[in-house]
Amino acid sequence: MDRRSDDMNKAIIVEGKTDREQLLKVLSEPVEIICTYGTINQTNLERLIDEEKYDEIYVLVDADEPGNKLRRSIKNIFPNARHLYTRRMYREVASTPLEEIYDILKNAHFDVKEIL
Repeated sequence: MDRRSDDMNKAIIVEGKTDREQLLKVLSEPVEIICTYGTINQTNLERLIDEEKYDEIYVLVDADEPGNKLRRSIKNIFPNARHLYTRRMYREVASTPLEEIYDILKNAHFDVKEIL
């Protein structure tokens, strides 16, 4: 595959489609957003996420026990994935204010839309 060096192939792992929709409101670069839909078993995660396909894999899941369990599973399977966190007070990525999502992604060096 012939790509310019500044064309990183990034993926963000989230739990569900409402999380995905939140990120799409803020991102201004092409990023594959992979929804696990609660999948935590290793075989299904490996099928869902082709590590070879991405230069960088990020994880942004809910700050609750199912999210923490998924995060632990992902750490075991993809130890080089970079973990992003929403504040516990928001609990879910889908209910995190866009300004906070903006800050999380900007601090992780994603291109984000300017929000008003």
